[in-house]
Amino acid sequence: MTRIRFQQSLEDLKENLLVMAGLAEQAIQRAIEAYRTRDLSICDLVKRSELAINRMERDIDQAALDLLAMEQPMAKDLRFILAVIKINADLERVGDAANSIIDRVCNMDQMPLVELPVDIPRMARLASDMVRKSLQSFIEADAEMARSVLTMDDAVDAMNRSAYKTLTQVMEENSSIAPQALNALMISRSLERVADHATNIAEDVIFWVQGDDVRHHKSVPQAKQQAKTEASPAAKDSVS
Repeated sequence: MTRIRFQQSLEDLKENLLVMAGLAEQAIQRAIEAYRTRDLSICDLVKRSELAINRMERDIDQAALDLLAMEQPMAKDLRFILAVIKINADLERVGDAANSIIDRVCNMDQMPLVELPVDIPRMARLASDMVRKSLQSFIEADAEMARSVLTMDDAVDAMNRSAYKTLTQVMEENSSIAPQALNALMISRSLERVADHATNIAEDVIFWVQGDDVRHHKSVPQAKQQAKTEASPAAKDSVS
């Protein structure tokens, strides 16, 4: 495969991943709309989109593995393909989260509408913004934009913790609406997972662009320095 053809294959891989990203984003948006309106026809759309997302995940993985096998790429090209494989998996899990949400919406279909003290649509907007921004950083190969996504995750985590505290209290105090509260709690948990997947995507973008592993919000150089510090005689003496 010539260099030009190889670069075109990388572009094709990127384009296919972005198509899948669009499907995953749409699935989350539709799932939250289904929650807001209790419209089961929207749930059907999300379920059908899962088939397309799963099919694209397999196709993208296969294309990426073929490039690894045929070209044995190095440096940034290798990191790009590895990032695509990992982002691909996270996007598929975003689609799974959307399906988890609509499963809960279907559970709530026969239940009376009640006003719950949790803002699921707001949490969904923030999680969706994280997905969108992480993908934009991938499109633009912008590591700094990707880093900004990492800081957004704390807000979603805080909202999920607040939802857990509030909704468990609702379930304890009012058993008649406990089933709705439980479903809303599980939807909140699914949205927290969406934010986690967006964070993973952002970390993969940083790895691709800069070669910097920031998983657990710590770069490789920082981790090595910490390991050296912990292994130093002074550190050992302080432990003992």
